[in-house]
Amino acid sequence: MAKQFDVVVIGAGPGGYIAAIRAAQLGLSTACIDDWKNKKGGPAPGGTCTNVGCIPSKALLQSTENFEHAGHGFADHGIEIQGLSLNIAQMQARKEKVVSQNNEGILYLFKKNKVSFFHGAAAFVKSSEDGYHISVNGDKAETIIGKHIVVATGSVPRNLPGVEFDEKLILSNTGALAIDAVPKRLGIIGAGVIGLEMGSVWRRAGANVTILEALPTFLGAVDEQIAKEAEKLFRKQSLDIRLGVKLGTITTNKNGVKLEYTDSEGKAEVAEFDKLIVSIGRLPNTSGLNADGIGLQLDERGFIAVDGDCRTKLPNVWAVGDVVRGPMLAHKAEEEGVAVAERIAGQHGHVNFNTIPWVIYTSPEIAWVGKTEQELKREGVQYKAGVFPFAANGRARALGDTTGMVKFLADAKTDEILGIHIIGPLASELIAEAVVAMEFRASSEDIARICHAHPSLAETTKEAALAVEKRSLNY
Repeated sequence: MAKQFDVVVIGAGPGGYIAAIRAAQLGLSTACIDDWKNKKGGPAPGGTCTNVGCIPSKALLQSTENFEHAGHGFADHGIEIQGLSLNIAQMQARKEKVVSQNNEGILYLFKKNKVSFFHGAAAFVKSSEDGYHISVNGDKAETIIGKHIVVATGSVPRNLPGVEFDEKLILSNTGALAIDAVPKRLGIIGAGVIGLEMGSVWRRAGANVTILEALPTFLGAVDEQIAKEAEKLFRKQSLDIRLGVKLGTITTNKNGVKLEYTDSEGKAEVAEFDKLIVSIGRLPNTSGLNADGIGLQLDERGFIAVDGDCRTKLPNVWAVGDVVRGPMLAHKAEEEGVAVAERIAGQHGHVNFNTIPWVIYTSPEIAWVGKTEQELKREGVQYKAGVFPFAANGRARALGDTTGMVKFLADAKTDEILGIHIIGPLASELIAEAVVAMEFRASSEDIARICHAHPSLAETTKEAALAVEKRSLNY
């Protein structure tokens, strides 16, 4: 007889494993199905984020940032290094260890919270009075039944039409994270988060990196002032960023990849690379679910259609994360996973899309929450802005990293914070205060009057809040 559960979660990425754990915490019998495999064929829960996304990319970013500091920054501190070299095999081995530790951590959390884990590919079979029958195609084929189903199958990289990923010359994020030798010439299509982060990794390691972007503006979703500062700094780091590019033919040969394109002025160009990373977005991963067979509705873009509470058209079937509308961010998926588990348990789950932070883990880091200045202008919102540079911050000077700024945007009448934008050291950590402030609908004056430790990078946040009323104290 098939095992029965109150909740069956399909996918153990950030949305799925968190949904399963929260459901189990709420007293619901819970199963989670996931088919990611490690190199030995064993389970590797954590989805794209843990296996070929957020976690391994941050490991490589940290390794190469250390390498760059050792080669270019340590001398200022009186630290002299001779014979510096980069062992790519060791760097990749460390990355794999970090990934494995996260995989094992999730399996431990399942055991701790009494979540039944099934390793294999899941698909809808049918519905009955008992619930939905889900097949698990793993080491052994079996079927389990869930009263509620949460689909959290994530996303897959989008390829260029007619140009498939071979993960040797034409790389998705998977191949980009597994390069075993520094390419002399690395091409990247797409100047988004993945493109910039991978470009930073391999540029620091010694590659000549060219980034080709179809849009005429750099980081169009970022506050314009922050984006201009980022573009200036990245170009100074020798990232060759080419905007307004129209791609032509892409061919591979024994020497690498040949790419024909038209530049922003309409001039035909040819570029040759040892490897080419394609980072032009991601697509919802719904293949193999038997969505059509069960009547699970997809929207015109291929995402699972859900309402504001992540309910699908099928009773007791939910979907979260990259497979539904909204930003493809791990922490957005986690929040939806928690909210859905709580709704299943009869509680009132909550996700505020207006306070979801965004981060680009380049150097300098870029992080923001809320509205950009250009959005406020388009919407006709009257606002005040305050900016404070890291160059005027004592802790940043001591760190030796004074690039960037913190920017506040507040309602001109009520002073409620509408957006906070940061480019600079540890922006990914500093943005947390901004999210808390906006979630509690704080004013810039609230932050300006809160005592911040000295010396700290967080003082830039306080000073930017003071700058809204043009009364910053250190600039």
